Amino acid sequence: MATTQGLDLRGVAWPPPANGRARLAAANRNAARARAQGAAAGAVGAKAMSDSRVPNSASGQGPGGRRRSWAELLAGRVKRQKYNPERAQKSKESAVRLLRSHQDLNALLLEVEGPLCKKLSLSKVIDCDSSEACANHSSSFIGSALQDQASRLGVPVGILSAGMVASSVGQICTAPAETSHPVLLTVEQRKKLSSLLEFAQYLLAHSMFSRLSFCQELWKIQSSLLLEAVWHLHVQGIVSLQELLESHPDMHAVGSWLFRNLCCLCEQIEASCQHADVARAMLSDFVQMFVLRGFQKNSDLRRTVEPEKMPQVAVDVLQRMLIFALDALAAGVQEESSTHKTVRCWFGVFSGHTLGSVISTDPLKRFFSHTLTQILTHSPVLKASDAVQMQREWSFARTHPLLTALYRRLFVMLSPEELVGHLQEVLETQEVHWQRVLSFVSALVVCFSEAQQLLEGWVAHLMAQAFESCQLDSMVTAFLVVRQAALEGPSAFLSYADWFKASFGSTRGYHGCSKKALVFLFTFLSDLVPFESPRYLQVHILHPPLVPSKYRSLLTDYISLAKTRLADLKVSIENMGLYEDLSSAGDMTEPHSQALQDVEKAVMVFEHTGKIPITVMEASIFRRPYYVSHFLPALLTPRVLPKIPDSRVAFIESLKRADKIPPSLYSTYCQACSAAEEKPEDATLGVRAESSSAEEPLGQLTAALGELRASMTDPSQRDVISAQVAVISERLRAVLGHNEDDSSIEISKIQLSINTPRLEPREHMAVDLLLTSFCQNLMAASSVAPPERQGPWATLFMRTMCGRVLPAVLTRLCQLLRHQGPSLSAPHVLGLAALAVHLGESRSALPKVDVGPPAPDAGLPVPALFDSLLTCRTRDSLLFCLKFCTAAISYSLCKFSSQSRDTLCSCLSPGLIKKFQFLVFRLFSEARQPLSQEDAASLSWRPLYLPSADWQRAALSLWTHRTFRELLKEEDVHLTYQDWLHLELEIQPEADALSDTERQDFHQWAIHEHFLPESSASGGCDGDLEAACTILVNALMDFHQSSRSYDRSENSDLVFGGRTGNDDIISRLQEMVADLELQQDLSVPLGHTPSQGHFLFGIFRRRLQALTSGWSVAASLQRQRELLMYKRILLRLPSSVLCGSSFQAEQPITARCEQFFHLVNSEMRNFCSLGGALTQDITAHFFRGLLNACLRSRDPSLMVDFILAKCQMKCPLILTSALLWWPSLEPVLLCRWRRHCQSPLPRELQKLQGGRQFASDFLSPEAASPAPNPDWLSAAALHFAIQQVRDENVRKQLKKLDCQREELLVFLFFFSLMGLLSSHLTSNSATDPLKAFHVCAAILECLEKRKISWLALFQLTESDLMLGRLLLRVAADQHTRLLPFAFYSLLSYFHEDGAIREEAFLHVAVDMYLKLVQLFMAGDTSTVSPPAGRRLELQGQDNPVELITKARLFLLQLIPRCPKKSFSHMAELLADHGDCDPEVSAALQSRQQAAPDADLYQEPHLF
Repeated sequence: MATTQGLDLRGVAWPPPANGRARLAAANRNAARARAQGAAAGAVGAKAMSDSRVPNSASGQGPGGRRRSWAELLAGRVKRQKYNPERAQKSKESAVRLLRSHQDLNALLLEVEGPLCKKLSLSKVIDCDSSEACANHSSSFIGSALQDQASRLGVPVGILSAGMVASSVGQICTAPAETSHPVLLTVEQRKKLSSLLEFAQYLLAHSMFSRLSFCQELWKIQSSLLLEAVWHLHVQGIVSLQELLESHPDMHAVGSWLFRNLCCLCEQIEASCQHADVARAMLSDFVQMFVLRGFQKNSDLRRTVEPEKMPQVAVDVLQRMLIFALDALAAGVQEESSTHKTVRCWFGVFSGHTLGSVISTDPLKRFFSHTLTQILTHSPVLKASDAVQMQREWSFARTHPLLTALYRRLFVMLSPEELVGHLQEVLETQEVHWQRVLSFVSALVVCFSEAQQLLEGWVAHLMAQAFESCQLDSMVTAFLVVRQAALEGPSAFLSYADWFKASFGSTRGYHGCSKKALVFLFTFLSDLVPFESPRYLQVHILHPPLVPSKYRSLLTDYISLAKTRLADLKVSIENMGLYEDLSSAGDMTEPHSQALQDVEKAVMVFEHTGKIPITVMEASIFRRPYYVSHFLPALLTPRVLPKIPDSRVAFIESLKRADKIPPSLYSTYCQACSAAEEKPEDATLGVRAESSSAEEPLGQLTAALGELRASMTDPSQRDVISAQVAVISERLRAVLGHNEDDSSIEISKIQLSINTPRLEPREHMAVDLLLTSFCQNLMAASSVAPPERQGPWATLFMRTMCGRVLPAVLTRLCQLLRHQGPSLSAPHVLGLAALAVHLGESRSALPKVDVGPPAPDAGLPVPALFDSLLTCRTRDSLLFCLKFCTAAISYSLCKFSSQSRDTLCSCLSPGLIKKFQFLVFRLFSEARQPLSQEDAASLSWRPLYLPSADWQRAALSLWTHRTFRELLKEEDVHLTYQDWLHLELEIQPEADALSDTERQDFHQWAIHEHFLPESSASGGCDGDLEAACTILVNALMDFHQSSRSYDRSENSDLVFGGRTGNDDIISRLQEMVADLELQQDLSVPLGHTPSQGHFLFGIFRRRLQALTSGWSVAASLQRQRELLMYKRILLRLPSSVLCGSSFQAEQPITARCEQFFHLVNSEMRNFCSLGGALTQDITAHFFRGLLNACLRSRDPSLMVDFILAKCQMKCPLILTSALLWWPSLEPVLLCRWRRHCQSPLPRELQKLQGGRQFASDFLSPEAASPAPNPDWLSAAALHFAIQQVRDENVRKQLKKLDCQREELLVFLFFFSLMGLLSSHLTSNSATDPLKAFHVCAAILECLEKRKISWLALFQLTESDLMLGRLLLRVAADQHTRLLPFAFYSLLSYFHEDGAIREEAFLHVAVDMYLKLVQLFMAGDTSTVSPPAGRRLELQGQDNPVELITKARLFLLQLIPRCPKKSFSHMAELLADHGDCDPEVSAALQSRQQAAPDADLYQEPHLF
């Protein structure tokens, strides 16, 4: 008899069944017996197959030894028995049970089909290596056989095929595995499973496969089922994960099975297994399915079982994994253990890479929120008292890195508001694990800047809630949260001491509402004492809560308790440092060590502020024992003083001047420093010893760098490069004297002085060695292979320059690139350019660099730093910048040729690429032509590192390179018109690489041929000439405001743009504006004027609105500088910009005139005028434009009169300016007028001429002529004339004022007051303050003598159309604000009887006094205090304090003597400013409320 071999499933042995043949033999015997006896049992064959359990035998063979088939055995019974439906159904069920009882289905098919089907073997079908399977067998053939057999058995073909495939899957999975807990298939298993699944897909496609039966059969072999097989079933669409998991009868069991397999999967992923990509895809698919099904609302899933099962399984598995991870971290998992790898991998699924395919964010948010809840609440074993004691160990830096990484991944999906709200909800409703809650708070304030404000608001709510109803839980939560957040430093949250002072150190504190609140607070603090850290107790003692005197005992009891606790802990309150670090590891620092830290911090604060820190001042008064015993000895450590005093010396001198250092201690310090300087021999020996000791580490570093360079050209040594770089890093640390712990110190920002970079000698030598070695290694490596095939040596080497040595490296690069660039050789340029690329590659891991203005305060990233170091000013710097940019861009394109464009952009600063475009355009005229497709060149690194590098050819080759042209399509690296202007303004024409003619041609091409027609999306102007002018003007202004526009030497004056290079750009602006003027003239119909103003005034208005407003010195200087630049631009442009090209009767005042008037009234009046007049240049420019425009009208004389009459109403400052500069202005106007008109000057110009003539006649010895109208114009002319004569002559001529009109005297007094204030405000004023004072006094005497009221000058308002609006538009705002100073400067000239007689005098005097006090309190009176050498010896009027004192005394003497009617409207005045001087206010109020007395000064009513 032939034996039936076990099926071979793609090389995996499948053992023959123990009961297959026996069951068939028993079935044959039973069938023969049944035929002999005639029994009619319906299901004999099937039952015999299911019940027989005899060993294999030879029985059942037919005659001749031939074994009969299944059909032959049953043929007789089929013929004899009648059809019985019930019996048929039972037979069918028996057959199904038989097929489900782990039968060898392949052997069964052989038995059923006989000899023809011996060739049909499932193992051969799924064996993809079998040629027989490809030649003779197919899925369709087996499917047909299955259908035939199922029809014969009366069994659904889907059930038959499902059982067969499930059995085959089980046999594949039970093959020998490589690990003890396998979840992944071997390569051979994966091939076999792939073939089997192809067959299963055929069955599915032809409706010959039952998914439900397949799932049930799979779960029967659960113990041998591999997770990857299940995943492949899902991916290939045989049965989904959801359907398979839901078919399991026991949800708890399937959850446990998934949990075990996921743990093993995570471990194998982290172990870098052979098929890690498959494992990651498996994990991602499982997690995504769990998240979507477990956290989806109103899920509409098509399931064949209860809909509640799948969400339960999903949530259960995710929760099991998280709890496993949290328990592992709590137990202290060892680094790189299997559990550590599993936890690390599982926390990685929270990243966007794993969950990136989850389309909807709602399930993801719910999952993250659920995860956060589990983290905060799992295993709440710690009490609040434990948290108080241990929370310092739970800061962000001390929390396990895996947990902080998980927090950061949760923060990506949840906003700070959602996180704080969720934390609040969890704390209010559930028991929490305090360690994870507080570490979460630390992570929150570290990762989110806005978290501080959110936590402060929440804590304030907790505190209010706690004190409102004495809720201890809210109080504990608030204190723990604040202390935890404060552990992360002042950059993340305010210190605990500051919070405690703000919360309880004032009457507005939470505890100030009642005695109950006070008792609650001190009870809480007292209960904390046994658990408190000494530092918190010290804060409570040094900054105690503010308590009313009657409850003082509560505070003293608590302080006694706290001090007792500190004594038990052996901590002295007196030894507490000035700058405590509550996040330090130890409880307390030794006083001496803490004092050294305090000194270092105090010197740093002093260096930044220039003032003694407040903390030091407070300690010198309130904590004198620590200050004298520890701080001062640490500060006054003897040393050799530097030749140039440093910050420490300046700090000590400041303390000495403030009497904060005892004289004896300072004397001892000076003697000790002198003694240190008197030991040159010892010092020399020390230096020699130090240098000799430093030579050994330096030599070791040199040797290590040489070994690395030798490995560059030997391909067999590539494997040892990493170890050699590690050796270099270790020896570099030894050279610089850094400890191993220093590498963990994170540098938040690097301070770099670009103009004066300095390095210590040791750092200088070490960094030079590193940079030289890098350049040499690059050249050696490039001689063997191009950059893309040089391996990671450059990245590894660059990392040795990061960390503590990075500031020194960047400082040296600043010295080389910015100050020595043109002298560098080609290898140096190539090496430093490649280093810049690799530093840019690691930009995210490097700190930012603070180089000072004009860079942003936040600092520059390292790639942007190189852009700042490369200047484009002279021929040499232009050529060096071209070399560096060419090398850097070429290296990056070669090194990262296979990577994305984003990688290229991240390695290089956009400014570097823009500079390269600028230089190529500027230096190579051939690059200005459009490129064709044929021009695209290939990029080669080899020509660059050859000794005779052709930089021009290399730059042009890079310019035409296809990848570089594609890179330029990126918006942020494309050179725009504005970028070009900023770079062109840097050029110094006298040292330019282009001649004057070449530079002019280049400007014409760049503006009119390149950028003007370019689209705005590409950085151009869309053909709009006005837009081009606008960008140019803004660029000029920005360049002028930046510190690049002038040298910072002490003797350099701030000239236009700082250099003459701006003249060329200004010339281009003049040409463009002239073109615009012609275009506008052509677009306006004859006889009309343009309705729109000039675009320049719009630019000025927008820029001024963006500036900081106010009267601070910085804001005023910035605004004045901006306006001076406006004025210079206007003076370089045609005068028609100010007035327009023509005036017409229909619209005499053009929009440009209105804009210029507004600019003068709102801005130039305050910042570009002095003493009531604009400067001569802008005044003459306006009148030239006025005359040019009027001469084009039909009646020039009428238009001039009309415009100047309007000036008197809208902008009188222009007329006063004309009066001041009339001697130089008159000849120009007369010449121009007479050239075009035969008539005399217009009437309004004659008024200016007459006013100036009147002033000249008035100051002559002859009798004065009457003043012409208007009076204010004559007064202004006289005022300017008075300023130009000597003091002694003025006193004589002012006596003629008795004959002038009253109005002229009042106006003249006002202009004189402005002159007095100007003489004080301007150090280089032409008017002597003493002379100005004498003029004011003389005019005031004349007014008093003639009893002319002048008080209205000190009560000017815009509503006063006759006087206020006119004078307020002439005087600067600062002058009008300082009128109180001028008022009381003339106090000695006030006529006492007149002061009492005039009803309004008291009101004005009080108003001026209160405003003077306000000016003094605001610090504005310092502007009128002259420097030493210019002080007036006039009754102390130049000392604001003395002036206020005299004014106050004057008022207190005047108030009792004033009549009752003088006190009208005094209440409104005191209501606004009465609190400035309570004594004066009280005197006024008492006098106002007193009974009316007989007025001794009132004239008697005789009739």
